[in-house]
Amino acid sequence: MRVAAFATGLLALAACNQRAAEQPQSNAAQPVKIPKIEATPPIPLPGTGPDAKTPLGEPKAAIDPKSAEAAGQVVQHYGALIEQHRMKEAQALWGSGDSASDFAVQLSRYPEVHLEIGPPGDMEGAAGSSYVTVPVTFYGKDQNNAAFRRAANVIMRRVNDVPGSTESQRRWHIERIEWKDRA
Repeated sequence: MRVAAFATGLLALAACNQRAAEQPQSNAAQPVKIPKIEATPPIPLPGTGPDAKTPLGEPKAAIDPKSAEAAGQVVQHYGALIEQHRMKEAQALWGSGDSASDFAVQLSRYPEVHLEIGPPGDMEGAAGSSYVTVPVTFYGKDQNNAAFRRAANVIMRRVNDVPGSTESQRRWHIERIEWKDRA
């Protein structure tokens, strides 16, 4: 039995060698063309590819104090003061002390208040003043620990560089806060 298996194996090997010798020689003269494989570009890090949305960085230059961006910064500062319960300092960012006090009374119903601040709108002008509307959302918890969320527009105002205007009038301040209708 072993002899038969050995003989079969030798025949198989001989057949393999014979087939290789019997193959036509026509392919041997033709050069083999290997397609050129270009190097695969490295995978970019997350957020760095050509379609990545790059977040805006901090401004490199000082913001013009007369710009809409400067008005937005005042609203950001106001929001930070409100969150820290520093109401007197927050009220100082208003143009009218009475309006600031009235709004502080409204906020006093909410022991936890935060602000989401949207991008400032376009600057508008009227009668020697500039106005910018900054959309915000007040949210937090009321006295019963129930969550609340309410949208508003913060109307910012500054007096333009007109004769007789004071430095404090030429700074952005909160003119009023208008609650939006509830959805």
